[in-house]
Amino acid sequence: MEQPFQFKQFLIHQDQCAMKIGTDGVLIGAWTSINENPVSILDIGAGTGVLSLMLAQRCMAEAIDALEIDDKAYEQCVRNFENSSWGDRLFCYHASLEEFADEIDDEYDLIISNPPFYSPSLVSTALQKGENSMSDARKKARFQDAMPFKHLIESVAKLLSKNGRFSVVVPFSEEEQFIKLASESNLFPLRILRVKGSPSSEIKRSLMEFTFSNSKIQSSELIIETTRHLYTEDYINLTKDFYLKM
Repeated sequence: MEQPFQFKQFLIHQDQCAMKIGTDGVLIGAWTSINENPVSILDIGAGTGVLSLMLAQRCMAEAIDALEIDDKAYEQCVRNFENSSWGDRLFCYHASLEEFADEIDDEYDLIISNPPFYSPSLVSTALQKGENSMSDARKKARFQDAMPFKHLIESVAKLLSKNGRFSVVVPFSEEEQFIKLASESNLFPLRILRVKGSPSSEIKRSLMEFTFSNSKIQSSELIIETTRHLYTEDYINLTKDFYLKM
C-alpha cells in the first residue's frame, strides 16, 4: 500500500487519487495570498484536498469548500479532511464544476485551483513523450479536456465575490492564453509568479492571482533549486511551514 504524505501539520492519504502530491500544488497552496482574510474559500478540483488543508492551516476562513468529481478522489479527500485538525471548517462536494456553479448561490472570497494541464496543443507533445500509457484516471485528471480553462474561468467569475481573488497554476506556455480568456470574464491578473526548476532551466509554471480590478501586475520569479536537492532560500521560505525537511 502506498505510504501517505506527511506534512508538518497534517497527513495526506493519496493511494486512491490519480494526481499525487506535487510541487505545483504545494507552491500554489503556499503562495496564494490570504492578506484579505477570506471568510469563504473554494478549492476547484480538490484531488487529495491538499490545497484546502494548506489554506486551513494558513488562515481562519470559516468555510473551506472543495469540489471533486472523481469518486475515489472524493472519498479520499473527505477522509483527509476528517483526519485533520480543521475538519469542522472543511467540506467536499462530489459534483462537476458545471453542476456546482449552476446550483450554488454562494460567493467565495478566495477560489484556488491546480487544474488539469493539457490543452489540445499540448496533448500531442505528451503522447510523443510516451504519456499515452497513463491510466484513464490520470488522463482524466491531467488532460484539460476534463475541465477546459474557459469553463473554469467562467465558473470562477460566477462564484467569486466582487472583491475576491482567484489563484491558479498553469504551464508557462499557457499563461498568455489563460490571461486572455480571463479578461473575457473581467478577471485580470494582479500577481504572477513564474517558476523555474534551476537557474539555467526554462520557466515551467505560472502561478497567477486574478481579481475583477484591472491593476498593475506584480511579477516575480522563483527558482526551486540551485543544484540537485540544494533548494533556494526563496523556495525554502515559501514551503517551510509545510514540508517536514524544510
